[in-house]
Amino acid sequence: MDKIIDLRSDTVTKPSPEMRKAMYEAEVGDDVYKEDPTVNELEEYVADLLGKESALFVPSGMMGNQICLNVMTQPGDEVICERTAHIFQYESGTPAAISGIQLNLIEGENGVITREQIEPLIRPESAYYMPRTRAIEIENTHNVAGGTIHPISNIKSIQELADEYGLFMHLDGARLWNASVATGIPLGEYASYFDSLSVCISKGLGAPVGSVIASDVGFIKEAFRVRKAWGGGMRQVGIIAAGALYAVKHNIKRLAEDHENAKNLSEGLANLENVEINLDNVHTNIVMFKPLAKSVEQVIAECKEKGLLLGPGGVGIVRAVTHLDVDKNDIKKAKEILAEVIQ
Repeated sequence: MDKIIDLRSDTVTKPSPEMRKAMYEAEVGDDVYKEDPTVNELEEYVADLLGKESALFVPSGMMGNQICLNVMTQPGDEVICERTAHIFQYESGTPAAISGIQLNLIEGENGVITREQIEPLIRPESAYYMPRTRAIEIENTHNVAGGTIHPISNIKSIQELADEYGLFMHLDGARLWNASVATGIPLGEYASYFDSLSVCISKGLGAPVGSVIASDVGFIKEAFRVRKAWGGGMRQVGIIAAGALYAVKHNIKRLAEDHENAKNLSEGLANLENVEINLDNVHTNIVMFKPLAKSVEQVIAECKEKGLLLGPGGVGIVRAVTHLDVDKNDIKKAKEILAEVIQ
């Protein structure tokens, strides 16, 4: 059987033989007692990469984001974010359900919101009858916008605004690795503008499970308590953390290959009739395109029959995500399949 080319997401990656070996050989202990040496090494390594004092390994990016928002806020508080942010669209209503907070949404452009849009939404401190604005959240790269990169100059401007009003800044940096590789801006420089951030190891870096949150020592101490309260204490989790540690040590720079493959795929799509695509929005490893002659469901179903898996990317949009289990030959084949299906 021919290889199935899976471009539904970079979450479908599977650990390489080298990563599996690292996991098999991992030294473990009880992480709830902070006695798992592999987890401790991972947390120290990622904290150093991000220029933060401390870090915490968590099972998922969603848990990472939500723990950070919980630590920053009290029930009844409000967090400002972009309208299509992951914390609003794809985290099961958890800000309200678990932390008792609400989100104040801004219509961004390619996932980017500005100081000028944010400032009018900050509640007056004297308005006791309003929710209290407590934090600003940014997503970089932005998933729904198609892996777009938030300009660091704009992040700096928003951080200055947050300082003026005494607000926290949180970064959903699930794919921050991609932003750093694509721009050459160090991870620590991005992270320096935020009080907390969450980075995902199980997407483009290829580990099977896990994210890491990073902040100062006091914040992470409270995050550790919240993680336990939410069922995130994972005992001998070094077996999983070893895969994550291998990923951050070996698979960051190679993300450039995924970006090149995404650019190659997008350029192929742009040459087809009956396709609408904005090449300027293909910043990293996500390609969004609109089929004009067939429905999204038809395109996805017909591509699947030919061995190419794609996903929906919103109303009328098909999404393809490149990753380490897809090479240049796979992209060439994917373009051939898409040409057959779409034209």
